[in-house]
Amino acid sequence: MTLLNVTYEVPSYYWDADAMTLPRDEPVRIRFVPESGGVPLKVRNVCLPFVLVKAPNGERQTLDVRKCRLARLDRAYAADAWKAYKKARSKKDGK
Repeated sequence: MTLLNVTYEVPSYYWDADAMTLPRDEPVRIRFVPESGGVPLKVRNVCLPFVLVKAPNGERQTLDVRKCRLARLDRAYAADAWKAYKKARSKKDGK
């Protein structure tokens, strides 16, 4: 799987352009495509709304599915991409 997009919430009073149309107590949601989109992640455990994942560089992180949208990768693509990222990492580390 991979991150498809991430949603950030900011208070509406930061959004001066539409101060008349936005209630002050309602957050403004902004969706971003992360730079790491397409990087394969291995799911280690799930306890909704949290998903523990491992990246090819060995880093583990917890994703909150309330704030991000996940995409399932084709198995062949994921395997090839995982190997490519690991290979690039080992070259970078000088191994």
